[in-house]
Amino acid sequence: MRRGSLIASFGYAVQGVCYAFRTQRNMRIHTAAAVAVITAAALLHLSWSRWVVLLLAITLVMAMELMNTALESVVDLASPELHPLAKAAKDTAAGAVLLAAVFAVAAGIIVFYRPLMDLLGSGG
Repeated sequence: MRRGSLIASFGYAVQGVCYAFRTQRNMRIHTAAAVAVITAAALLHLSWSRWVVLLLAITLVMAMELMNTALESVVDLASPELHPLAKAAKDTAAGAVLLAAVFAVAAGIIVFYRPLMDLLGSGG
């Protein structure tokens, strides 16, 4: 491996995340949701195991959004005109993000339910 290539690869990865944040509304929405969830987790003093579940769910959604952005960019480059296969590729990638987001919401409900019930005195 060339000297500096590992550092360069990290730089390219950061550029990719920044590109997605700048150009993709959903990436900004996911980021805002992640900040809200992390803030709530900190305020509720969640256990380490609950933190791990939340961070895995957040990472999954963000990673899927990055893959979706990459795939959309490649499809747009390869097929600037509308094509059924280009649409199928984009829709399928968006579906992967949707599944990850649904999982993250379900995980969040499970993780936050007991601490919120305890905080509200409901005991649920």
